[in-house]
Amino acid sequence: MTQSHPVDTHVGSRLRQRRALLGMSQTDLGKAVGLTFQQVQKYERGFNRISSSRLFEFSKVLDVPVAHFFDGMDASVGTTKRKPGRPKSVDKSPDTLNTKRETLELVRAYYKIRSKSLRTKTLDLIQALARD
Repeated sequence: MTQSHPVDTHVGSRLRQRRALLGMSQTDLGKAVGLTFQQVQKYERGFNRISSSRLFEFSKVLDVPVAHFFDGMDASVGTTKRKPGRPKSVDKSPDTLNTKRETLELVRAYYKIRSKSLRTKTLDLIQALARD
């Protein structure tokens, strides 16, 4: 099994993040672009490379510009190869918080609160809890 290219992994991660933020299942996204959920899953994990035409389709369905899938990607990604036997570095950047299911569910729920003042109070509560 070959290792995924870091760019494919990043783009797949951004695809999964946006799909989850919209509350869309892999099956729903697949149907919208003529794929199975397994194919979407492989794209999201970076196992399969997404062609430019397919990326364009995803951008339309997910209502984001194509550039969205590359946002936050370090310009040096993929320019150097790992030496054989050296472990992959673990990504500890704050960006990994944005891809966790719990984070996406929290953001989605937050924006479902219709009252602006209630959203503000909710944010204040969460910030106060985080200080403790």
